[in-house]
Amino acid sequence: MKSSEFTKYEKARILGARTFQIAMNAPLLIKISDADLKKIKYDSLKIAETELNSDILPISIKKPLPQKKKEILKRPKEQKIPEKEEEMVKEGEIMELATPEDEKENSDEGSEVE
Repeated sequence: MKSSEFTKYEKARILGARTFQIAMNAPLLIKISDADLKKIKYDSLKIAETELNSDILPISIKKPLPQKKKEILKRPKEQKIPEKEEEMVKEGEIMELATPEDEKENSDEGSEVE
């Protein structure tokens, strides 16, 4: 696989694994001159990036595809509301949100009680 086909998460995982290998003195898979190594200060992450970008790493990623379902989706049946509940809803009082003015009026009435 080419490095352009990997997601950013796959690239991070590959670079992390390869950087760890290089840090533990694994052999390099690409020829890098000593001058270039000194330029990058023997940074194992930059070496791993170079190897990844050159498509030389022998790492493969298994990407399982989702399985298709061959079921026909059915709509749920509409549920009937019992008659008692319908009556309660019809008779029920609609509640409104209290406004700050309503609260002031209620608090003024309570303070006037002697």
